[in-house]
Amino acid sequence: MKKTLATILATTALSTTAALAHYGMIIPSDPMVSQQDGRSVTLDVSFSHPFELVGMELVAPVSFSVTHEGDTTDLMDALQPATIMEAAGFTMEYDLSRPGTYVFAMEPQPYWEPAEDSYIVHYTKTYVSAYDDDEGWDALLGLRTEIEPLTRPFGIWEGNVFQGRVLLEGEPVPFAEIEVEYYNEDLSATAPSDLMITQTIVADADGVFSYSTPNAGWWGFAALNTAPETLDFEGTPRAVELGAVIWVHFEEWTGQ
Repeated sequence: MKKTLATILATTALSTTAALAHYGMIIPSDPMVSQQDGRSVTLDVSFSHPFELVGMELVAPVSFSVTHEGDTTDLMDALQPATIMEAAGFTMEYDLSRPGTYVFAMEPQPYWEPAEDSYIVHYTKTYVSAYDDDEGWDALLGLRTEIEPLTRPFGIWEGNVFQGRVLLEGEPVPFAEIEVEYYNEDLSATAPSDLMITQTIVADADGVFSYSTPNAGWWGFAALNTAPETLDFEGTPRAVELGAVIWVHFEEWTGQ
């Protein structure tokens, strides 16, 4: 039986340590912007360890864009240098001109990670709803690898289950490995063990995974695979980790 590229890559996923997992990050000031909130959103863009709040240098990405109602706009010129988690990143303010869902996405430059002896490329995206309109929340961007949301990625309570499907080259990745980590913005969360910092789950045969968060806030989901090509480092070909990253905000439960 002929194996698909996704199947082959799924069986060769890079191993990573539980602590200090890397995440491309696009964090908006508000995942659901209402008329009362104003008409813009501020975005912080970084490459970081979100639970420990340890930043790494993010150089100018290959691309940074927003997609709304099927139209994609290049935002590279709007990115402004910023210091995020004590490391170089970017920030920008984006005007939300119309209702609906805005999907922000980044393809970074390959990042060399000596500890893993490989390059890392995290295709990262975040969804923002404008003016109580969720039209387009299930939009796919056609990234080389991405997580397709099967649960609306905003307007969900803490403790709800988020489901997604891992795609690579447009095809589902059977039994993909997904790392899950909390953006510990105020350092209020503590981990009794390094193994608790990054949760690891495995998708099913259709590339679908589920996760229920224990508390409100931003949660990052990173599906990791190995690219078929290599990149040169000091004259030696090195593996390339392809990460499909999605950031999802869970709201604090206000019921009784």
